Amino acid sequence: MRWQPLLALIALTVAAQEPPAPPPARPVIGNLGKPMPVPFACSEEDIQLFGMTCTAQDPCPVYFQASHVEAAGAKLFLTGNLHNGATTMYSILLASEDEGKTWIEPHERIRSAGLDQVRFLDFETGWISGQTLLAFPRDPFLLTTTDGGKNWRLRPVFSETKIGSVEQFWFESRSQGQLLIDRTILGETGARYELYETTTGGETWMVREVSARALRLKLPPEEQSGWRVRADGATKAHRIERRQGERWQTVASFLVRASECKPEDKPLPEPVETEPPPPAKPGTAGPKPEPAPPKPPAKPPTLKKKSA
Repeated sequence: MRWQPLLALIALTVAAQEPPAPPPARPVIGNLGKPMPVPFACSEEDIQLFGMTCTAQDPCPVYFQASHVEAAGAKLFLTGNLHNGATTMYSILLASEDEGKTWIEPHERIRSAGLDQVRFLDFETGWISGQTLLAFPRDPFLLTTTDGGKNWRLRPVFSETKIGSVEQFWFESRSQGQLLIDRTILGETGARYELYETTTGGETWMVREVSARALRLKLPPEEQSGWRVRADGATKAHRIERRQGERWQTVASFLVRASECKPEDKPLPEPVETEPPPPAKPGTAGPKPEPAPPKPPAKPPTLKKKSA
C-alpha cells in the first residue's frame, strides 16, 4: 500500500515527459500537370443550411473561386472560396512549399466566408484578409501567421457584428499596420468608409478616420510579386502563373467546378417479418380470444306527454 502513491507519481512524471501527439495529417493535393479539383464532400447539413434544392438526378454544382496568390520565399499561398453559384459556402486557403507540386490546407475552412488579399512582411510574418459573405459582407477579419504560414489565427477587426469588408490593408512592421473598411450598403448614404490602425500586429484595431468618400492608404510603391491568378476558359480552371522574363509560366491550376451536392441515398427499411403463433396442441384450447369491449348502458325510454 505504501508504494502506490510513489508509483502514481512516477507514472505522472513519465507521462509529462512524453512528447505531445502529432497533429492529424492534412490531405495533400498532388499536381499531375492537369487542372486539380479542390476536395469537397457535400453533406446533408450543407444542402439544408445553404438552401440548395438538389436531387440525385439534378445535383447542385459547387465552384471554386480563386482570389489571390502570394509567395513568401519558396512558399505559395492561394486564397478563395467555395460557392454554389448563389451563396458563398466556405473559405479556402491553399499552400505549397514545393513551387506548386503539392498543396495542403493550412487553415480550416470558415463557413459562409471568403479570403482575399495576402501580404507577407518577411518569410515568417503574414496576414490574409477575409469577411463573412451573406446578404452583405460582414464581420471582416484577418488571418495572421508568425511561423511562415504553418499555423494561422483568426483575428476579427470588430468586437461586434458589423457590415463591412476589408478593402485594403498594409503593414510596415510586425506591429504597425493600417486597414480600410468599406461599409457601403446599396441605397444608403452617409459615412461608409473607415480607416483603422493597429500597433499590435492586427490583434486589435483603432478607428482613425471616417468619411463619406472612398479612402485610400498612402502606400510605398509595391514591387511586382511575379505571381498572378488567371481564369482560363479553355480548361475551365484558375491558373497559378509565375512571370519568367516577358512570359507567364503556369505552375498549377485548379478546376472551377470543384464538386457537387446531392442528397444521400438512404436504403429503404427492410420489412419486419413476424412469425405466426404456434398451432394449438391436440386436446388443448387455442389462445383465448380478447374480451369484447363492454357495451354502453342502454338509455332509459323517454315518456312523451299526451296532448290535451
